[in-house]
Amino acid sequence: SHVAARIACWWLDVHPPGSAFVVSTAPTWPQVRAILWREINRAHSAGGLAGRVNQTEWHLTMPAGHEEIVGFGRKPGDLDPAAFQGIRARYVLVIIDEACGVSPMLWDAADTLLANEESRILVIGNPDDPNTEFEKVCRPGSGWHVIHIDGLKTPNFTREKVPQELTQVLLSRTWQREKLVKWGERSPMYIAKLRGRFPETATDGLIPVSWVKAAQTRELEPGEPNELGVDVGGGGDKTVIAQRRGPVVRILSRDTNPDTMQTCGHVLQQLTASGATLAKVDPIGIGRGVVDRAQEQGKSVIGINVGEKPRDSERFLNRRAELFWGLRERFQDGDVDLDPADDDLAEQLMAIRFKTTSRGQIQIESKEEMKKRGLSSPDDADAVMLAFAESRHVVATGMPIGIGQRDSPWF
Repeated sequence: SHVAARIACWWLDVHPPGSAFVVSTAPTWPQVRAILWREINRAHSAGGLAGRVNQTEWHLTMPAGHEEIVGFGRKPGDLDPAAFQGIRARYVLVIIDEACGVSPMLWDAADTLLANEESRILVIGNPDDPNTEFEKVCRPGSGWHVIHIDGLKTPNFTREKVPQELTQVLLSRTWQREKLVKWGERSPMYIAKLRGRFPETATDGLIPVSWVKAAQTRELEPGEPNELGVDVGGGGDKTVIAQRRGPVVRILSRDTNPDTMQTCGHVLQQLTASGATLAKVDPIGIGRGVVDRAQEQGKSVIGINVGEKPRDSERFLNRRAELFWGLRERFQDGDVDLDPADDDLAEQLMAIRFKTTSRGQIQIESKEEMKKRGLSSPDDADAVMLAFAESRHVVATGMPIGIGQRDSPWF
């Protein structure tokens, strides 16, 4: 941030007044104001630079005598595609700070400012999350000039002579040793925070990238059970049907038809065509109608309510967390075979996050939380999770009883 602030000041100082503009953004408003623009204020004052700077804006007097704004820091809404419209200058510099936390739509909005040859973008941040635009631009061959800083090659480790006040704010050997013991050198946190590299998954990612990639390269034999997982979409989300045959899972269909009865018919059609013995549907919301109608016809369709109480309530917040964690363990054990060409499913699996509640229970990120991060609803991943969900059920009067219903005993 110190260096980025000096670049911003240099950019406005070397170009003729009125021909240059600086735009900065970050994941939160306090980060915009208290990190980069704090440093810009310091540099402006130390250098005796032209114009005046407040907490998030730089104003400069033009040759004609009037004052114009030539730089600002903003935190628009994450889903605002018009975030930076209206900014026009020959030399535009865009700075994205804490880049892992900036939504893809804001990256796109910033990119619209760089349409001419003489504008530039500077992106800085910690490599915490590999499922981000920041990771993509840091890849070899991305076309970006990438500067990687390894914490173990900074002055307190290399013995490079620097001023005493600098050694006191840099990564310390004591902190490094503590984290090495606590986290381990292969942990995502250690890789990101000390080595300055993107881990295989985010520190709170459910399924590491390497596990998903490995599943895409496996060629396991299809087996039993042969069952479907159905995530019924609502509000514009897709209805996705996944077929699981032993360890092998494939997406059979993705559909946006909002008609519940037609969706039910499509599920039954896939049940017959695939030879599956059971379809497992999340009955929350409009999925309830699909389950009820299918069971009225005596079809092998059950409901698995992912919002209900889990079997292990000490460890998991709800059934969704319990089932997704079971899926994670399958990936860890190498017991999943994914379609190597299905990048949509792979991306969703890698993007899912989890956290621990104050009671120590595992909680999976909700669809709403993922959408706030600029990600699509994980419909494919949910369908796969349901496909691998335990399917033991009781048959009463010739009809399957939905798992998760009050009258559904377990055995």
